[in-house]
Amino acid sequence: MAFLLKPFLFAIDAERAHGLTIDLLAGWGAAGTPLAVRPPSLPITVAGLTFANPLGLAAGADKDGKAIDGFLALGLGSVEIGTLTPLPQPGNPKPRLFRLAQDRAVINRMGFNNGGLAAALPRAKTARRKGVLGINVGANKDAADRIADYETGVTAAAPVADYVTINISSPNTPGLRDLQHGPALTDLLARAAAARGTTPLFLKVAPDQEPSQIDEIAKASIDAGIDALIVGNTTVSRPPLRSSNAGEQGGLSGAPLAGLAAQRLKDFRTATGGKLPLIAAGGIDSGAEAYARIRAGASLVQLYTALVYGGPGLPRCILRDLAYFLARDGFASVADAIGAG
Repeated sequence: MAFLLKPFLFAIDAERAHGLTIDLLAGWGAAGTPLAVRPPSLPITVAGLTFANPLGLAAGADKDGKAIDGFLALGLGSVEIGTLTPLPQPGNPKPRLFRLAQDRAVINRMGFNNGGLAAALPRAKTARRKGVLGINVGANKDAADRIADYETGVTAAAPVADYVTINISSPNTPGLRDLQHGPALTDLLARAAAARGTTPLFLKVAPDQEPSQIDEIAKASIDAGIDALIVGNTTVSRPPLRSSNAGEQGGLSGAPLAGLAAQRLKDFRTATGGKLPLIAAGGIDSGAEAYARIRAGASLVQLYTALVYGGPGLPRCILRDLAYFLARDGFASVADAIGAG
């Protein structure tokens, strides 16, 4: 069915196609986890949470938590919904989502469009959740106090989620990335950590960082007791691209981001000294790439754009290949391979 639907989905507007995909997956969630791959080498524990495998869905795909069970049915070990803001907001004007098919990439300038915490959290509560659920929170664009918005989001999401992610990495909300540095970062982490109770708290940062900024984020995160860093999100940089939509403004994701994302993972591994679990995102589209990120220091990996081009069978393929690479190189588990490269 996925093979038959892909030409239709690629023939219509990218955001409309995404919405239809979410609707289809929402209906398929009752199937359980028919595409799960369960080699004994794949389970891993991070921040006290046991993941059936290290492959997760990055935030942004299921913003409002409408298809949690459907995505987990693809065999993913975790799903991260959001970004959710305290109040609903429409996001940036359309069109705001663009395929770059020749580059196997996407550019988006969505702007945290979502129905708000109050609409999504009941869905998260009632999901069957045959996997780990993360809830990614952010600030409303017009918030007078953005740190207070994060505090509100963490407070509301923590009782529902297995982990909560503070997202300060989006390039599509003006000024949001300023929270990645200086006193604002310290204040944000302290207030969010106080609000999370006993729920693990993750921080998602952008790949567009200078060395001094990486060191600052690493130190602040360790000092605040953050449980893991997600590295990273889309990039505002532009490597050489071939597609007609290459000139669109927004964050670039997909295959062209792989090199930058992999380098930032290594940078954060060095900056944290291995003291903080890292989650790799950006350009992961194969078992080989997932394995390379794990060997470079990632405890978990996330994908999103690769699903646009690889389809619903991609997670199963990635996990099968990952299990093969682990066995080939003599690793009994994912944990044994972390940082081995």
